[in-house]
Amino acid sequence: MSTTHTTPNDPWPTEIKSLEEGKILQVSFDTGDHFEFTAELLRVESPSAEVQGHSSEEKKTIAGKRNVRIKKIEPAGNYAVLLRFDDGHDTGLFSWEYLYDLGTRRDEVWQAYLAALKDQGLSRD
Repeated sequence: MSTTHTTPNDPWPTEIKSLEEGKILQVSFDTGDHFEFTAELLRVESPSAEVQGHSSEEKKTIAGKRNVRIKKIEPAGNYAVLLRFDDGHDTGLFSWEYLYDLGTRRDEVWQAYLAALKDQGLSRD
């Protein structure tokens, strides 16, 4: 992983690793921040067009991903990683900025996801 920042203020990952057989992604940044994401959260909040759509109105609520795992972490240039999930999803590029933002808002994003599932009568299973 390159240690070249795009700007001095951009958080830069110092370590990215999969834990618990792909159930958790741990990301440490040069700011001293460390985040752990479940594979489920990353899958349902993938920055891909398949999940996010092309506008906030098009965002999809993805159900049934409680047991999804990360199969592979691949570098994408020096600005992101591509996460390959065991359900076949592999189109979201998780930029450092996206991961850092998601990490700082993880609980809020998770609660919004759970509420969306409930509102739509969907399940994590």
